[in-house]
Amino acid sequence: MAVNKTHLTQMSVLDFVQSVENKQRKTDALALLDIFAQVTKQKAELWGSSIIGFGTYSYQTADKKRHQFMRTGFSPRKQNLALYIMVGFSQFEEKMQQLGKFKTGKSCLYINKLSDVNEQVLRELIQLSLDEMARRYPD
Repeated sequence: MAVNKTHLTQMSVLDFVQSVENKQRKTDALALLDIFAQVTKQKAELWGSSIIGFGTYSYQTADKKRHQFMRTGFSPRKQNLALYIMVGFSQFEEKMQQLGKFKTGKSCLYINKLSDVNEQVLRELIQLSLDEMARRYPD
């Protein structure tokens, strides 16, 4: 089983956000810091060199090793904002239709700028994902 390459760091989240070159991406990242903090009631922490995570959960792989990862988070990448909705999107079809302009991967929500999506629906989506993560991975 491969080792998770993205680990929790002690690096400053604000220093990382301030280093984002794209002005719109930086502004959106600062807004997302507030949104995620309000919804999760967790402190932002930097995972790896570029992922801002909120909360943690523990899981066990097939080889019986335990790992920790963030419950949710985002990354202000050069091409877009990547938001990590760890449980995926299949059970949130109705919310996704109300969200706005986006693309998805398996557990990533990609948006070009925060103004492309409905912020209230985004908050609800983050909360729904956290609720499902709590069900799957209780503390």
